[in-house]
Amino acid sequence: MTEELEQESALVRLRRIRNLTQKQVADALGITVQTVSNWEVGRAEPKLTIRQFKALLHILQCSVDQLPDDLGPSG
Repeated sequence: MTEELEQESALVRLRRIRNLTQKQVADALGITVQTVSNWEVGRAEPKLTIRQFKALLHILQCSVDQLPDDLGPSG
């Protein structure tokens, strides 16, 4: 596995599996693309309302149990 893939965040992996852009995720949650980017690189942690959390699960097509505890980069 390449170093780049090892450093890829859980959110990036989930987003790419669903062929979603950062903008699509941001629009679904009512946040900025920069916020999504910050989550993906580990500069910030998501602070979501219940409505936003449900929207995130819906757009990523996953359950609460399938969502990783940390959406930032591994390592």
